[in-house]
Amino acid sequence: MSTTFAPSSPAVSPTGPAKPVIRRASDVSDLVNRGAAAGSNARIVVAIALGGVFLDAYDLGALAFGLKDVAREFSLTPAGTGLVASAITFGAIFGAFFGGFLTDKIGRYRVFMADMFFFVVAALACAFAPNAWVLGGARFVMGLGVGIDLPVAMAFLAEFSRLSGRGNKASRIATWCPVWYAAISISYLLVLGFYSTLPASHSGLLWRLILGFGAVPALIIIAVRSRYISESPVWAANQGDLEGAARILKRSYGIDADVVQDADAADRAPARTASWRNYGALLRGVYLKRTVLATVTGIASAFAYNAVAFGLPVIISSFLAQSMLTTILASLALNLGFAFVGGLIAVRIVPTVGAWKLTVLGYTLQLIALVGLAIVGRPASTPEVVAAVALLATFLLGQGVGPGSHTMTFASLSYPTSLRGVGVGFNQTLMRASSAASLFLFPVLAAALNTRVFWIIAFAPLCGLLALLAVRWEPSGYDVDAEDFPVNA
Repeated sequence: MSTTFAPSSPAVSPTGPAKPVIRRASDVSDLVNRGAAAGSNARIVVAIALGGVFLDAYDLGALAFGLKDVAREFSLTPAGTGLVASAITFGAIFGAFFGGFLTDKIGRYRVFMADMFFFVVAALACAFAPNAWVLGGARFVMGLGVGIDLPVAMAFLAEFSRLSGRGNKASRIATWCPVWYAAISISYLLVLGFYSTLPASHSGLLWRLILGFGAVPALIIIAVRSRYISESPVWAANQGDLEGAARILKRSYGIDADVVQDADAADRAPARTASWRNYGALLRGVYLKRTVLATVTGIASAFAYNAVAFGLPVIISSFLAQSMLTTILASLALNLGFAFVGGLIAVRIVPTVGAWKLTVLGYTLQLIALVGLAIVGRPASTPEVVAAVALLATFLLGQGVGPGSHTMTFASLSYPTSLRGVGVGFNQTLMRASSAASLFLFPVLAAALNTRVFWIIAFAPLCGLLALLAVRWEPSGYDVDAEDFPVNA
């Protein structure tokens, strides 16, 4: 017996073009897969969702340059410094796990409307923190917002995008990568601006200003989202609310569809009821291999990237032995010139090349770069400095082209709408655990091993490559949402 997916036929009108008809949830998914009408709000919804990703990246990376000042101001040990740095990631672990469930349970719109307040409150608390305990606690709350936001943001990107062609689901999800690096680069620019304008006597305020600024984009998103953002039409249809899905399609997609009122009860029932048991569904059947692939590549990417990117200012300053200004400019140039550009390249070519091949390429570049950095060690001459910086650039280019862009593609497009929230939430929970370990261990390992730490970091892309070679799953262009609506042919 074969399994197929049959969309309803459009209504035939004697006076004009055929009007789409919605009889079941799969019809809504099919309309979304075809793409939005010109002038619709779908792209604005995607942009707002990416705004949440921007906040995630900004808040995670904002403390990179100020960590030494925090340690000095609060007299922190290396272990205490690691705890403050990783507090946001510990918060993200819990936020992702519960946020993934809530995204499937109460909807994408409600979760997104709530989580921005975490960013505002936590950013202001960080800026005025009187001690390390308050700073760490505020960073933990900020992490809750980050963890909650990623599942809902990925759901919006997947469920407001077409299936194939330019700007398809894989391409839209990969856009999170250049947005991430843009946020990191903007944090560097802010550091540069504040560093250049603050009097030397007030240089200790730099980290407070950078962290507090995170409240500004969050307030902007809060101000504009209620006007443009809607519930995911596919999620609404999955809950049996075909009329609500039709209204969302008209408002956000510019598609005016008729709902057939005499649809069977089975067509109105939820495709899969949201439940904590759905986390177990990720480890059964066809989803087991996809979950293993998404998890291993995600953990490997998070561990390697956080160790290198968060430690980038420290690494560059040790290579170049230059001033803070040189370190800022070099970090900015590397992120914009290689990680950001690599992400843009991935967005452009993933519809034709595929996420699997690009991720293999990215991990290969990273493995070569990390082994090279370990061999070079601490550069003692100008050619060695050039080689070390080139290897850092190669690592960041590989991150942008490969795992940085597509680990979220594997996590988001390996599961249909009914499992997407818990799928991304599960993936992010384990990724954030890897990030927490990386952020906590990197200062300790770097202090003990110096540049030999790159040998340890190199195991991450190696594991990612082995997982990709073992599970050859290509999510780009595959209609995974149709798995919610199987019908017997």
